Amino acid sequence: MGQSQSVDPAQVEIPDLNKLLERDGYLNPYQYEMKRRYGLMLNFFEQFEKHEAKRNPSRPEGVVGGIDRFSTSYNKYGMHVQPDNSVRCYEWAPGAQQLYLTGDFNSWNREEFPYKKLEFGKWELVIPPNQDGSCRLGHLSKVKLVVRNQHGHLLDRLSPWATYVTEPDQVGHAYEQRVWNPPAQEKHKWVSSKPKKPDNLKIYESHVGICTAEQRVASYRDFVQVVVPRIVKQGYNAVQLMAVMEHAYYASFGYQVTSFFAASSRFGTPEELKYLIDACHKAGLYVLLDVVHSHASKNVLDGLNEFDGTQAGFFHDGPRATGSAKVSPVITTNTTALTLTRMPSSTSW
Repeated sequence: MGQSQSVDPAQVEIPDLNKLLERDGYLNPYQYEMKRRYGLMLNFFEQFEKHEAKRNPSRPEGVVGGIDRFSTSYNKYGMHVQPDNSVRCYEWAPGAQQLYLTGDFNSWNREEFPYKKLEFGKWELVIPPNQDGSCRLGHLSKVKLVVRNQHGHLLDRLSPWATYVTEPDQVGHAYEQRVWNPPAQEKHKWVSSKPKKPDNLKIYESHVGICTAEQRVASYRDFVQVVVPRIVKQGYNAVQLMAVMEHAYYASFGYQVTSFFAASSRFGTPEELKYLIDACHKAGLYVLLDVVHSHASKNVLDGLNEFDGTQAGFFHDGPRATGSAKVSPVITTNTTALTLTRMPSSTSW
C-alpha cells in the first residue's frame, strides 16, 4: 500500500502547511519529506477505501467503512463474552502452528481449547457457556494464550487485545491477563456528556501515578480528588493523561507499552478510568489520552514481542527492529491493524 515511487511530493498539498512554516521556519528544509510522507498516507488511506468497496460493494453512503471500519476491529479481536454467555476469541498469529486458550477456568490445561485456523493468519475459538447458562470464563479469571511455534514448542503469551492486565503477585513474574466482564452493578454509568472541543486548547499534561505527594502510586480516584479541582481553578480547559496504556516497566513512564488495549491497572480498573473521564467532563474539561503508536516493550511473556513465536509479526525484523534508540522494538507498518485499532482504544475500555 502506498509505495514511495508512486508519490510525487511536488504534487502533494498539505492543508495549512504554509501557516505551519510561518510559525516554525526551521521546518522549511523538510518540506519535501513532509509532502512525501503525507502523500504516502493519502495513498494508504485510499487503498483501505478501495479494499472496503470491493469487500462490501453494497455499503450505503454514509455507513462507516474503510479505515474507520478497520480502526474498530478491537470489537472483533481478543476475547468477547456474547449475549448467550459464550466467549468468542479471535487472534492474529500468522507464524503460529497452533493456538490454544488456557486459564484457571480449565485448571491451566494448555491444549484443551484449540483455536481453529482461518485465512491470513487469523485464529478463532468459541467457548460455550456452562450447562447452567453462566459464562465459563468468570469475571477476573486469569487466562493465557498458548502458541505452538513452527518448531513444535509451546509458548505462553498474553493476547495483544487484552483489556485488563494486572501485576503479578510475585516480583519477577510476568503480568497476568484477566477477563474483564463485571456484573452490571459494577459497571460505570456515565453521567456527563463530553464537552465541546474548545477553539483554543489549554492543556494540563499529567500522569495519574505521580499525582500524589505520598510515597505510592496514585489512582484514578486520587486524580479526581487531587488534580481535577486544581486544573479547573487554574483555568485549563483540557487534560492530557500520560501513560494510560498498560506497561510492565513503570520507570518507562508508559512508553514501553505491553498491552495496548488495557488501561494501566496500577492506577485502578477500567471502570475507575471511566469514572475519572466522567468527572473531567462534569468539570467541563476536554480529555486527551497520550497514545504510543510507533514502538513497544521488548517483553515477550507479557508483551507483543515474538507473540506468534517469530521474530517479526507485529514488529520489523532484522536491523530495523529496534530503531536508532535500540531500546524498544519498532512496530512495522505491515501490521497496521494493531496501530489503527489503537486510535479509539479508550472506547474498548
